[in-house]
Amino acid sequence: MTVTETALPGVLLFTPRVFSDARGAFCETYNERVMQEAGLPTRWVQDNFSVSKQGVVRGLHYQVVQPQGKLVRVAFGRVIDVAVDLRRSSPHFGKHVAVELSDENAAMLWIPAGFGHGFAVLSERAGFAYKVTDYYAPQGERTILWNDPDLAIDWQIDTAQAVVSDKDQQGQRFASAEVFA
Repeated sequence: MTVTETALPGVLLFTPRVFSDARGAFCETYNERVMQEAGLPTRWVQDNFSVSKQGVVRGLHYQVVQPQGKLVRVAFGRVIDVAVDLRRSSPHFGKHVAVELSDENAAMLWIPAGFGHGFAVLSERAGFAYKVTDYYAPQGERTILWNDPDLAIDWQIDTAQAVVSDKDQQGQRFASAEVFA
């Protein structure tokens, strides 16, 4: 498994070796030693899975109470996955990184606590799986508007046709959002 730092320090891309043959493919989706050497936690409290159709945008989500680190991957389909630095003290505050995750590339993205997260589905359907470092805390959940012009995220979809939940449509503008110190 190769580990690559993205343009945002601390946000890491994990690319496993994929072994393919006439039967299909195999890859390792978690290796505690590799993750630990890369600085990730080895205690995960929850695994989550969602299925979404093409054009769905989920995010930008984060928790100010019980902040979560997330290790995300796509079980089937293809998404553009986005992490936004929400740490006011960071030199990268307000910057984002976007990577394609798919069942074909088997890549995983580590998004530390202190970052907002979202994704847009590029394929007909996508199954999105992720591990988190802390439990869901609804009282601390926050959402930044997915199409905030200050962030200028290229979701690689027709944003006029985006399918977005009511909650995500009512997200805060980045400029007024509660962020991390």
